[in-house]
Amino acid sequence: MIIVSWNMQWGRGVDGKVDLQRIVRTAQALGDFDVLCLQEVADHYPGLDGAGKANQFAELPELLPGFHAIEGVAVERNTPGIGRQRFGNMMFTREAPVQVLRHQLPWPGDGTQASMPRLVIEAVLPAPGGAIRVLTTHLEYYSALQRAAQVERLRQLQAEAGSHARLPPQAGQEGKPFETRERNSRGVICGDFNCDAPDPMIARLQQPEGQMPGWCDAWPVAHPGQPHPMTIGLHDHQQWPDGPQCFDFFLVSADLKGAVRRMEVDAATDASDHQPILLELEL
Repeated sequence: MIIVSWNMQWGRGVDGKVDLQRIVRTAQALGDFDVLCLQEVADHYPGLDGAGKANQFAELPELLPGFHAIEGVAVERNTPGIGRQRFGNMMFTREAPVQVLRHQLPWPGDGTQASMPRLVIEAVLPAPGGAIRVLTTHLEYYSALQRAAQVERLRQLQAEAGSHARLPPQAGQEGKPFETRERNSRGVICGDFNCDAPDPMIARLQQPEGQMPGWCDAWPVAHPGQPHPMTIGLHDHQQWPDGPQCFDFFLVSADLKGAVRRMEVDAATDASDHQPILLELEL
């Protein structure tokens, strides 16, 4: 299974052009992905440079025929003079998901800090050896308080999934909302975590929650002893004047560490302010 994750900045490259076709082409060139996770997808946001009134939640599926499109709308508002606006994440899967879950992340008030609602998409996908959960998210940037609360929720989600794995099927519920669907501890979480690799939040995310296998940073699993590659600030020096950092991660559940075959970062592209990342699992 090959997974690509990318904060695409609503398709806006360092050249200032918004080009969703370029985003898809670049992701496809990185790897023949089974799952594509995108952060910062916009619908009707003329206030974002170059985004205009386009509905990217509708445009992106047209560029990825044959994939199952999953919307993860974190922000949905009606704005006077503009109308309905949506912002969030998307996931595209080659295989039809067993089930899709959307988890709104904590959003405690934090004084005058700019912030927005945040969300996790979780797709449970069929795979050899049992289903695998792929989650993608985009954590808070400005508020450390909110980001810390969101990290705690990501840890809790791993424990919650493990508790579902122990549940017996509910008899007589086939085809109904109460039907039991597979969900277990085997998972991958990816996205823009908005903090650098040495940040305590990345270490906190990897601490186990209860008795369930916790999250493990996939980069040192694939590249022992090598520093994390930079995923922001390589090309866009205007938005990131402090220089490159690593904000984008893959984490795997501890029971999937042995399945990690490679992880790569496309450091060459400037189609976004972030670099796309790839994880390959042998399942």
